[in-house]
Amino acid sequence: MPNTYSQIYIQIVFAVKNRRALIKSDFETDLFKYITGIIQQKGQLLIAINGVADHIHILIAMRPTCMLSDLVREVKKASNTYINENKFIKYKFEWQSGFAAFSYNKEQVPMIVNYIKNQKEHHKKKRFKDEFISMLEDFGVEFNESHIFKDPS
Repeated sequence: MPNTYSQIYIQIVFAVKNRRALIKSDFETDLFKYITGIIQQKGQLLIAINGVADHIHILIAMRPTCMLSDLVREVKKASNTYINENKFIKYKFEWQSGFAAFSYNKEQVPMIVNYIKNQKEHHKKKRFKDEFISMLEDFGVEFNESHIFKDPS
C-alpha cells in the first residue's frame, strides 16, 4: 500500500504539579494558543483544548507517525518554559509527571469536544480527582488510587 491512512482521535489529560490551581484565566487563552502551535508544528491536528486551574484536556486527531509520549513531553516542556519565561505566575510552574490518553471513534468526537469546551462548568460539580478516576474506570485502565496523583520527583 503506497499511502498510510488512519483515523485516530486521542484525548490527553494532564495536571499541574501537585494539582495546584496555577492556570489563571488571564493567561490561559495564550497558553492554549501556544500549546495549539506546538501540536500543529508536530504535524498533528488539535480539535479541542480547555481546562481549569489545575489541569487541561486536549483532543487531537493523531497521525500514525507521531509518538504520543514524545508529543506530550514536548507540549509540557515547552509550555512550562513559556509560562515561566513570561512570568504569568509568581511561582515556578511545572506540570505533574505523566498523563492520561483515551481513544475515541469519529462518532464520539462531537461529544468529547463539547465535554472539553465545558470544563469550567463541569468542574463546578465534579472534582478533578473524581473525574479522572471515573475516566480510568470507564476505559478499564488499571491504577492504584494511592499513587494516582503522587509525583515521583
